[in-house]
Amino acid sequence: MRIWDLHPGYLDRKRLLGEHRELHGLVNIISQGKRGYARHPETLRWVGHLPALCTRHQLLVSEMMLRGYNHHSPVPEFNPPGTWPDIFIDTPVDQLRLLADKQADETSARIPIPRNTQQLWAQHKYSVMAHDPHLYTTLGSEVAHGKYRDDMRGLVNLMIETMRPEPQNGRLRNALNHMWGYVSDSQHHMPEQDGELMQLIRQQAIVQQKRYLLESTALSELSIWIPAIGTGATSSPYT
Repeated sequence: MRIWDLHPGYLDRKRLLGEHRELHGLVNIISQGKRGYARHPETLRWVGHLPALCTRHQLLVSEMMLRGYNHHSPVPEFNPPGTWPDIFIDTPVDQLRLLADKQADETSARIPIPRNTQQLWAQHKYSVMAHDPHLYTTLGSEVAHGKYRDDMRGLVNLMIETMRPEPQNGRLRNALNHMWGYVSDSQHHMPEQDGELMQLIRQQAIVQQKRYLLESTALSELSIWIPAIGTGATSSPYT
């Protein structure tokens, strides 16, 4: 049993769908007091954090829907997501190493395992912009030639921590506007509704093969905070 702490975009098909299946079992154990795996370390670290675990489910489903997989097994949704576990079974940087080994011959993950902090930062930039604009404005230089230039452990921990709270609406829209600027063209007007804008960004990213967006955590992560999309999107640019 494993619930990864990294963004689901790093998971290949086997691990993405496998975590989704195991998360459902974990929700049942915690919410219904079932005994199977009740003393497993992964179970124990999520006790008292059911809302956050269900938010992790939303992240998994959003990534699944983005890749064109079907989903018909909801869990309760909580708003806000509550507190997250403050312990890891494996540290996030070790999780990156584990995935790099396990998925060495796999091509189904959406986001490649980062080779350095610069690539890690590029993958998370729009998510950070939505959650913490001040951090976004200062972190670029820290990654380029500051404290995070070679600190993969510290940066991946910071990315996970930053993306856990729900972003403010204005910050979320600002990030979507920046993403739209990357794919906008004369054929499409920018939608006023966040959900419609996110869908159009997704579609144009794949049509235009904008790798920078296609390998961004924000392409699925931000959708869970948009009521019009949430985890119920029915169209996918990957299908």
